Amino acid sequence: MQKIAIQGYEGCFHHIAAIDYFGRDIEIVPCDTFRAVATSVKSGKADMGLMAIENSIAGSIIPNYSILQDENLQVAGEVYLPIKQNLMVLPDVEMEDIKEVESHSMALLQCIDYLDCHDWKLIESEDTALSAKHIAEKGLRHTAAIASELAAEMFGLKIIAPEINTIKSNYTRFMVLKRYDHNIQSDVNKASLYFKTDHKEGSLLRALSCLQGINLSKLQSYPIPSEPWHYLFHIDLEFASLDDYIQNLNRLQAATKEIHVYGVYRSGK
Repeated sequence: MQKIAIQGYEGCFHHIAAIDYFGRDIEIVPCDTFRAVATSVKSGKADMGLMAIENSIAGSIIPNYSILQDENLQVAGEVYLPIKQNLMVLPDVEMEDIKEVESHSMALLQCIDYLDCHDWKLIESEDTALSAKHIAEKGLRHTAAIASELAAEMFGLKIIAPEINTIKSNYTRFMVLKRYDHNIQSDVNKASLYFKTDHKEGSLLRALSCLQGINLSKLQSYPIPSEPWHYLFHIDLEFASLDDYIQNLNRLQAATKEIHVYGVYRSGK
């Protein structure tokens, strides 16, 4: 059974993403932080890990790009997960019994239109699934949690109001991480990498102009801590053939100061 490191607790959205990618026959290694996920994979405590990298509403999680670079892990795949927030309670609790709602601050914010229709006290917690677990273990009859359907299933709670998030088309992209082995599968069509250019006028344009016949699906700059106002550029490339990718990579290497490929993998879309 593979050990999969995730940020958060069992029943959280990272857990669902892990099931989507690996199936249910896995052992979850919960981690408090994203960096702890990377460390668990790198040290061998976990076989692989999942790390959220961007959200369709909130955008990129910038610190996680630095973690990718610092920990020298390989991107083996990706998962695009719809984020569905559900209001859940103990099995014998009804709507009129609820006096307060507990969840992660981001989940509360995502459901604020629904929550504003009720006179409930809102309580922030560190994790959506942990809120569900807290209610189940403490037998809190007047508290509801906002969490995933998996959390309700795991902790024996009743979903009293499904999908209460304001924006229904809310997706999070997760990267699947493993220790570097440089193996490339035959059915790949996407690559993630970063590059650094000279700090001169037009250097980024010259680098991007090298890309031909492939799709630049992501371009993200993030700061270099040791070099104020200098940046690395993360890109995701989608391609029809591995030969197309290799030709573009060779051109990009010639036009940049530094380049590193995180991984070549199958698109999760």
